[in-house]
Amino acid sequence: MKIHHDKHHGTYVANINKATEGKPEKPILDLMADALEATPVRNSGGGHYNHAFFWEEMAPFSQASKTKPSAALEAMINKSFGSLDEMKSIFAAKAAPGAVFGSGWVWVCVNKKGDALDIVGTPNQDNPLMKGVLGEVAFPIIGLDVWEHAYYLNYQNRRPEYVDNWWNVVNWDKVNSNFDYVTKNHSGVPVKG
Repeated sequence: MKIHHDKHHGTYVANINKATEGKPEKPILDLMADALEATPVRNSGGGHYNHAFFWEEMAPFSQASKTKPSAALEAMINKSFGSLDEMKSIFAAKAAPGAVFGSGWVWVCVNKKGDALDIVGTPNQDNPLMKGVLGEVAFPIIGLDVWEHAYYLNYQNRRPEYVDNWWNVVNWDKVNSNFDYVTKNHSGVPVKG
C-alpha cells in the first residue's frame, strides 16, 4: 500500500495541481461535478479524490475488526440488498475482472434521493460524483480501487481474493460517518488534501 499511496496517488495530486495552476482554487468536490468536461481534472482530480476517499475508509485489521455498520446503515443495507452478506456478494460481482474491465473502481453509493443504496462500477478514475458517469449523480460511502496497481504486488491476477480480503480492513466507523454525511447533506464526502 505504501507504493500505491506514495507513487500512484502522489502522481495524481501532482498532476491535478499542475492542471489547475493559475486558476481560481476550487474544492475537489466542485471539480468532480464537471470533471468529464476537462480531461486532466477527470483523470488526475478523479484519481486524487478516489484515492483520498479510499485511504480514509480503511484501518488496520486490529481496529477495523472492531467496527460494524451502524443501525441506520444496516437498515439501508437490508432495505437495498437484503443483508450485508448479499451486499458484499453483489459488490464482489461488480468488482470482478469481467464487470470492471481493466482499471476502475467499485462503489457503494447513496442515491440522489437518499433513500437507497446502489453498487456501481466506474472506469479509470471516474466516480459517481461526476455528472454523466451514471444516469444520475450518486454519493459514495464505500469505494474500492480495482486497478491492478492496487493489488498486484500481493495478489497478482487474483482480484476476487483481493476484494474478499479488503473487507477485513474496512473501517465501518468511517463508512457510517460517510453514510451520515451523505444522507444529511445530499452531497459527496469531503476528503483531505
